Amino acid sequence: MRKISLSDVVPHALAVLFFLLLTVVFFSPVFFENKSLDQNDIVQFLWGSKELRDYRAATGREGLWTNAMFSGMPAYLVNLQWSDAPVTVLKKVLSFFLPHPVRNIFLALVCYYLLLLSFRVRPYLAVAGALAFGLSTYMIIGLSAGHNARIGAIAFMPLVMAGIHLAFSGKKWLGFAATTAGLALHLRENHVQITYYLLLLVAGYGIMKLVQAVREKQLPEFAKTLGLLCAAAALALATFFGPLWAIAEYSGYSTRGASELVTSSANTQGSGLPKSYAFQYSNGIAEPVTALIPNFFGGSSFNAFVNDENSKTYQALMQSGDQNTATQLARYTSSYWGRQPLSAPYYAGAIVVFLFVIGLLMAERTMVVWLASLTVLGVMMSWGSNFEAFNYFLFDYLPGYNKFRSVTFVMVVVFFALPLLGSVGLERLLAAGLSPQAKKKLLIAFLSTGGLCLFFGLFAGLLSYTKEGESELPRWFLQALQSDREVLLRSDALRSFAFIFSIFILLYLGVYKKVTPAAFFLFLIAMTVIDLVVVNKRYFSAENYVRKSALTRLEPSAADQQILRDTGDYRVLDLRNFYDARASNFHQSLGGYHGARIKRYQELYDSCISRETERLIAQARSGALATEQLPVLNMLNTRYFLYGEEAGNVLLNPTAYGPAWYASSVIEAISANEELTQTARLNSKNTVVINTRQFSKPVLNAYDSHATVTLKERKPDMLAYEAQSSTDGLVVFSEIFYPTGWHAFIDGTEVPILRVNYVLRALQVPAGTHQIQFKFDPSPYRIGNKVTLAASWVMLIAVMGCLFRSLKREDKVETA
Repeated sequence: MRKISLSDVVPHALAVLFFLLLTVVFFSPVFFENKSLDQNDIVQFLWGSKELRDYRAATGREGLWTNAMFSGMPAYLVNLQWSDAPVTVLKKVLSFFLPHPVRNIFLALVCYYLLLLSFRVRPYLAVAGALAFGLSTYMIIGLSAGHNARIGAIAFMPLVMAGIHLAFSGKKWLGFAATTAGLALHLRENHVQITYYLLLLVAGYGIMKLVQAVREKQLPEFAKTLGLLCAAAALALATFFGPLWAIAEYSGYSTRGASELVTSSANTQGSGLPKSYAFQYSNGIAEPVTALIPNFFGGSSFNAFVNDENSKTYQALMQSGDQNTATQLARYTSSYWGRQPLSAPYYAGAIVVFLFVIGLLMAERTMVVWLASLTVLGVMMSWGSNFEAFNYFLFDYLPGYNKFRSVTFVMVVVFFALPLLGSVGLERLLAAGLSPQAKKKLLIAFLSTGGLCLFFGLFAGLLSYTKEGESELPRWFLQALQSDREVLLRSDALRSFAFIFSIFILLYLGVYKKVTPAAFFLFLIAMTVIDLVVVNKRYFSAENYVRKSALTRLEPSAADQQILRDTGDYRVLDLRNFYDARASNFHQSLGGYHGARIKRYQELYDSCISRETERLIAQARSGALATEQLPVLNMLNTRYFLYGEEAGNVLLNPTAYGPAWYASSVIEAISANEELTQTARLNSKNTVVINTRQFSKPVLNAYDSHATVTLKERKPDMLAYEAQSSTDGLVVFSEIFYPTGWHAFIDGTEVPILRVNYVLRALQVPAGTHQIQFKFDPSPYRIGNKVTLAASWVMLIAVMGCLFRSLKREDKVETA
């Protein structure tokens, strides 16, 4: 094996040490003050997953199904631990056991550094490029929002791409190892949308290499490399076999899947997300300019001038003389004037954008075509509904694309491409030297980026600084608001110009040749860090941290405690916000917080639950509750309505149907539309609706009015009942029907589960006393978990073996 000298190791060791120290310093409250990030999505996750986490802690088993959210749903995407310990341990080792989730930023830095090394970028320049990727506001804002899985998945994208490039560069076994490990780690983060964008990057690279192979008549070699990488991808996918199977299965039944309802507009079944929901967050046409000038559109939508005493908006409000008017107008003082309902700017760094243009002009043509094309594509896709002709076409015809929302996330493709092409371009410039042609290209790059910044700095008054709906505001107030927004853009434009100008001067005048390489690269690294960290601190400050105890401990309110005195089985509807998981922390809730709910349940909410909730609120305000007029809420066993935290902020529903009951009559439906419509019209506890085109109609010859069904035991993945009736009957359960995984047994014999009332389960039960049991035993977990564990160990062994083989191969080459 080749001997590794100290000079080989030192640059990389220093780079990793620097990334480590930077992570610790940037997230210092996590390391030195025993604090955690205050992430709304994670807080919601902790509330929504408490039932599953408590069950795991008490039994050592996985719950597989949660009853705490949306009246019941699979635990696949809520909180489920798979047997992928080798992959989990590998991530911990690679991140030096840093705490979650800040380790994702460290891993992003390291992986992008490795990517740049694979493209033969010198180490200290690779450090600057890695900083541009890992410290972009795209990453930091995503982390602050609690999108840990998204940022974790992004962190390993560069490692996957590095492995693919190494394989095509002749280092096949090293490439196989990096691709396999990187993809396994990436998939484990379980963020399919980011995996989709990774495939776009890989597909673009593959097309570039295919064209190159055709031109150079190297198709056999291309095929061999592609085959090796396909094997790497297959092994990595096997480590994710169980979760992938579960996600694929659940997707068809979730809000991401096709609806059985026939839409009136097109007379077709809907598939995927509605366009209005998928494109709710879409960049305005000019909004990607925030990658160069962060406050181009005023910064974050959460930043309000009413909180800044030095702003003209604040002063105008104070001088208005009308307190009521000032209070009303305070809602319109957001600094953001773009087109999104909520936003924070994705800033790549002025230096990075400048270097990207240098890359466009100086990098190898195939690299430029690959990365520039994807950058343009990413920007166009981020425009969403603001570029309907293009994006609606993609939504309708690009496979799988209609499963995702927040299309601005596609900007990860842009933020991946910018530092890569910029670093490769600068590397080529430094290696080739300052020829007259190179100086001309440098000047073009400066004028196109620095010149744009200077233009907006000098002529910022040309823009309107007004968003939709603000033109009706009082003129005196609007002028102050526009003036403050103009100041933000002007100052950031001049700021970006200053950063670009400093690097341009060093390069154009050849200053980098007159100082040591270390001094030049240290300056470049320092400027990159300062540029990005200062902007990040606008959106990520001490307010983003809380004590760990405050994050993990949620005490029940007086209203919660009032409900918890009831030891029976029931559900709670939180009237304050249906899409919030706070109630799920303590109760079985009708609502919750999750982006992929069961589609039929969502349709029931849209058609019935929301309307009955409005009816209930109207009744409560009038002081005349008539809960018998809420049949859907009753069939879901909604015993309590929660509307506040104080004692007494609870309404009792005396007409909730309970966990299970016998039905006396059946209404037939022949379509999903009719099934849902009839369910909304139900006026009796004992009447049920069944789709006879999908299920056999139960035969009800008689009805025992004294029949009883008692819930004996409830676990996340198991329910036990005792039913007693003098006649054969149909038992309805206030449990959500899910077509795969649930098995029903009567006295130990499995029986088919029927779906009634659009979302509920039902069983035909013979006369007499019987023990009924439901068990959730999904094949994706029972079988897939074993495959996942075995594949994870094979992956780890294969990666280690390939790394060892690549070192031996290098030794043989050097000896030869």
